[in-house]
Order: sequence, then C-alpha cells, then structure tokens
Amino acid sequence: MRSIYSYIILALISFLSSLFIFFHAGSERIYKNYDGPLYVIVAKTFYDQEKIRKVPTEIGLGEKYFAAHFPLYPFLIRLIKETNIFSSMSYLKSMVLANWISTVFLVWFFYFLLKNFGLTKKPFLLSIIFLFLPRFFVVRSVGAPESLFIFLILLSLFFFEKERYFLAGFFGSLATLTKSPGILLFFAYDLVFFEKIIKEKKFSFSWFFISLIPLSLLGLFYFYFLKYNDFFAYFHSGDNLHLVFPFSVFDYTKNWVGTGWLEDVIFYFFLYGLTVFYLIKSKRRSFFYFSLVFFIATLFVQHRDIARYSLPLWPMALIVFEKFFTSKKFLMVFFILLLAIYFYALNFIKANLMLIADFSSFL
Repeated sequence: MRSIYSYIILALISFLSSLFIFFHAGSERIYKNYDGPLYVIVAKTFYDQEKIRKVPTEIGLGEKYFAAHFPLYPFLIRLIKETNIFSSMSYLKSMVLANWISTVFLVWFFYFLLKNFGLTKKPFLLSIIFLFLPRFFVVRSVGAPESLFIFLILLSLFFFEKERYFLAGFFGSLATLTKSPGILLFFAYDLVFFEKIIKEKKFSFSWFFISLIPLSLLGLFYFYFLKYNDFFAYFHSGDNLHLVFPFSVFDYTKNWVGTGWLEDVIFYFFLYGLTVFYLIKSKRRSFFYFSLVFFIATLFVQHRDIARYSLPLWPMALIVFEKFFTSKKFLMVFFILLLAIYFYALNFIKANLMLIADFSSFL
C-alpha cells in the first residue's frame, strides 16, 4: 500500500509542479516554447508537404525541416487530440498534456527501476530529485519529446539488463523514433555484446533483436522517402544537425551557440564524465556503455543547450551519486534553491519563445 501512495505522490508532484509553471508563465508562453509548435505541425500534417506549406509564414521553415522532428511524440499528440480526453482539446493542449503524461510515466518507471535493481535505499526521494534538474523542469513543463525519450531509453536498458532482448530492441526502436540519439543505444548494446564475447566467450542469436533499433531508423527514412522523395531527408532538413568536433560548443560565432557565457557546460561535462568513470565497474554493463557512448556524442554537440542534449545522462548520474543526492546536506541546499529553480524555469520559458502571432494553424 505504501508503494501505491509513492506512485500517487510522484505523479502529483510531477503534474502539479508543471501546472504551477503553466499558470504563472501563462498558457501562451508555454505553447510558444521551442520546439513544441514544430511537433504540433508534424502531428497535424504527418510530413504532408502541401499541409506544411499552410503553416504560419513567420516560422519561415521549409518542408524538409520537419524531418528532423521524429514522429513518435507527434503521434502521441495526435492520439490525445483525436481521443478528445477533455472537451475542445486543441493540438497545443494535447502537446503539453502528452509531455506531462510522459513525465509521470517516466518518474514512475525511474522509481520502479531504482527499487527493482536495488540502486538506492531512498528511491522515492531520488525520484523527486530527478524531476527538478532545472533544465529538465523546463523541458517537462512545455511541449517537448524528452520525457518520452528518456522513458523509452530506461525501458530499453531495463529489459536489456533482464536479458529480454526483443523488448530491449523494441523500446529502443521506439526511443529512436522519438529522437535520433536513440540510435546510440544500439552502439552501446553492441559494446556489451563485444565484451561478453571477449571476456565470457558468450554468444546468443537473441542478441539480433537489438537490430530492431537501426531497422526502425531505416524504416523512418523510407517513410521520408515516400513523403519527401528523399531517403536522407533528415540529413537535408537544414541547420538541425549539431555534431561537429569535440568541444565545438565553445565557439560563440556559431548559430546555435552565440555566446561566450558557457561555464555551465563545463559543469555538465564534469558531472556526466564522472558518471561514466564511476560506472566503469558497474555490473549493469549497458548502463556504463550507454553513458559512455552518449557522453562522447555530447562532447561533439555544437549547441548552447548542452543541458537539454545531455538529459538522458541525468538518471545515470543520479544512480551513480545517489548517496550524495539523498544526503541531508544536499537536501537542505536543494530545498533552499527550489525557489531559484522555479524562477529559472519561469525566466527561461518567457525567453525561449517562437515568433507566432497567429495560433489558428495550431489549434
């Protein structure tokens, strides 16, 4: 019974904290936050070029631009809109609700994962901390696919550790259909298999189920071929690919950087780099190799928002440093800074707006 109450409280904390931001920032600002409206366009058009051309002119994006916005989150938006859970359910409301629901399932599963694998003595407390990384607090409160993405990654990792390779491949493929970095799961799992072959002289044909991950990406590219007559539409979507060279974020002249005020990026690199090193001897080999591959990929990202790009590493960092994040000293500072986290989120949401004058195309 106590466990049921824990799930209920986690859902309430997740939902009400985002609702609090929603009312204080204002619905219009929440709806305009990057990249939510772009996913709404995909949800409405599903990459139909004729329909995309009818979106508001002030956005000024070509039809192929939306190939960079993968379909699973838009599909969830469309599903909620069509089922009409609440009366007069617009696409914009569905966009936000899809993310809030995904976040509830994410924090529930993170809590379950911690308990099932015995990763901490305080899974409930660590799950609450999980929700309030400042950048994640913003991302989970607006229109964004990150909560869904991380949820599917954790599902895939969980079933991989249980040696349920079909389910690991299945949920990994869904993660890849949510955001392109989901493909990194495939490379992480390959490294686990390679280690098993070298150290344990093991091999199993069930490992091939992991191929569902790259096959899903190829399937999506074929779908793009049908829609755009371009199998590589994702790579031709415009200025959406930010992998350049290691530490390329430290170039203020680039479009998606634009500032020299990047000290926080160093701290993220420290946190997640240490996470990788602390996981080296972990018996959860997929946790280590996923963190390693994802961290290396993050070092190549040329974008100011490293905090968002590195979010899938956040649950791994909490697992590694669970004693620190659940310590009394940390909790004292955390509760003092909760108001600061709220002000940060409110400030960020007010600043991170798309130029949309007419919402009629998004309803």
